[in-house]
Amino acid sequence: MNNQQKTQQNGFRTWFSESVIVKLCLIGILTLLLLIPSGLIQNLIVERQERQQEVNNEISDKWSGSQLVEGPILVIPYKTTVNHKDSAGKVTTKEVLTNIYIMPETLNIAGKVEPQLLHRGIFDAVVYNSKIKVNGRFSPLELKKSGINPDMVQWDKAKVDIGLSDLKGLKNNPVIKLANKDYAVEPDFTTLSLFTNNLIIQPDLSINKNTALDFSFDLDLRGSNELNFLHIGKSTTVKIEGSWGNPKFTGRYLPEQRSIADKAFSATWKMPYFNRPFSQQWMEENAILTFGPSNEKKESRQTDIDTSIVPAPKDGSFGVQFILPVDQYQKTMRSGKYSILIIMLTFISLFFTELLNKRKVHLLQYVLIGAAMIIYYTLLLSFSERVGFNIAYLIASIATVTLIGSFIAALLKNKKPAMIFVGILTVFYGFIFVIIQLQDLALLFGSVGLFIIVAALMFLSAKIDWNRNPLAEPEDSSVSAPAEINSEPDNQ
Repeated sequence: MNNQQKTQQNGFRTWFSESVIVKLCLIGILTLLLLIPSGLIQNLIVERQERQQEVNNEISDKWSGSQLVEGPILVIPYKTTVNHKDSAGKVTTKEVLTNIYIMPETLNIAGKVEPQLLHRGIFDAVVYNSKIKVNGRFSPLELKKSGINPDMVQWDKAKVDIGLSDLKGLKNNPVIKLANKDYAVEPDFTTLSLFTNNLIIQPDLSINKNTALDFSFDLDLRGSNELNFLHIGKSTTVKIEGSWGNPKFTGRYLPEQRSIADKAFSATWKMPYFNRPFSQQWMEENAILTFGPSNEKKESRQTDIDTSIVPAPKDGSFGVQFILPVDQYQKTMRSGKYSILIIMLTFISLFFTELLNKRKVHLLQYVLIGAAMIIYYTLLLSFSERVGFNIAYLIASIATVTLIGSFIAALLKNKKPAMIFVGILTVFYGFIFVIIQLQDLALLFGSVGLFIIVAALMFLSAKIDWNRNPLAEPEDSSVSAPAEINSEPDNQ
């Protein structure tokens, strides 16, 4: 009885160790388990990317943040009266002070930007210096159409307001020339809150009582990451040029003309007011144009002038963003997302190599190969922070392929299948590299590549005799059958 149980146990062990189905199931479970360290690697990439963003924010905070050039807008106080009825039914007249906001008739902006890289350890941030020239002409005040009483306009308290996202970036004291007269700007600390940061001049317009005035001013401005403008003119023209080969045009409007070279770019926007999200002039007690998710305004008294909701500047802003030539974290993350595909294809290729060469590979050795392919992504991440993604990908791929190829050669005791396996791994990593570099054609190339890989695996599987257990130990043909016993009597 004991002998029968031992025979059954030995038979089960033999079946378990030589079953193709069991081996494939174990390989599948191992592949799924390797998703855990693969996910941890992706978390590490995100952590390093967040650290880069923290450094970028620190540098921007000390240098100057992203800039949005807003204005100019002419603001004229206006007195009007309103009737108020109390609880007793008595009607009283109350004088209210509100503002008339007038946009430019024409707005021309020309800027030259000089971006540069600042370094903090292994991290980089893009900052820039710029010189911006602004000129144009304000629209005449519409009196009849809006029903404004000219005698109630406070001409002597007029303001011209411009805004900047980060005043720390100003390198000069701007001077606004209005009607051929120079005015030095100053910060506004009154209730005027048209922009986040308001710089104003206070011209006395009581002599001519006219708003159709020419203006011009220059800005010596520094910032980081991007430079934006606000489409506030009835006709707005913006021309920007700079020494940067990787610009990204952002905002609601794309440039009408653009030119991008290796180390320089230029772009021109020409926009009429038809697609501008602002009225040419409106009346409101205290308008707020903030660069934010919504246009929350204080309570104001509306008049006959177009006082519909004035959209936030994000609806009318446009500009250029200076992106880094290579974002190694983004590419490393994209490469890491293909880790399960690479591991699965490598294990399948190794399994077929095992079957074709009649040489079993232990499950522990699959684990070691999987560990090497996971460590590959830490190599890729660490080297890409030092030498860039492309060179890091080459270094990590050569190291990993060489290690696994040498290991396979030692396992199979044969260099030829090991060299074939090295070629297969090289194709896999090269295939992933091509997909990462592509943008619009990534899905097409990926689908075609996977189809070819599956077709190759189907072709290899057809060469294996699945009726005979491929994992079974080959019979030793050197042992001959026992000689037959001669039962005939000796005649001698």
